[in-house]
Amino acid sequence: MAKIKKKRERPISEINVVPYIDVMLVLLVIFMITAPMLSQGVTVDLPKAASQTLAPTDREPIIVSVNAEGTYFLNISSTPADPIEPQALAVRVAAELELAKQTNQKMNVLVKGDQGVAYGKVVQAMALLKQAGAEQVGLLTDSEQEKTEG
Repeated sequence: MAKIKKKRERPISEINVVPYIDVMLVLLVIFMITAPMLSQGVTVDLPKAASQTLAPTDREPIIVSVNAEGTYFLNISSTPADPIEPQALAVRVAAELELAKQTNQKMNVLVKGDQGVAYGKVVQAMALLKQAGAEQVGLLTDSEQEKTEG
């Protein structure tokens, strides 16, 4: 009898990438949906005024937002969408300004106050920033051009 030689089967050495592509596309869709939600920030109805645009800097400016209820929010905190107590706001801003001073960087400090909030709340925010060591505090507004166009 003749011996029948069996072909030796080798393991498949190719990688099936189709499942990886599916996972990647699902993750891409998830990030595309959640990314705009993360950068929303606090909704503040800014007053309209004629103003000039600030020159861009290397570092993100410190922005204290005051919503219509008079609650403070800080853009550089770990949770910018959560309210922050005035004392915690002053401590956090003081630390950030000291860090910028040590690295010889200029930090813009701005207050973004809702036009319906009591004036005293905006002034209190500015006073807290001055106590924290801010030399100049600016106010954010919407430009007059946006008012006439919109």
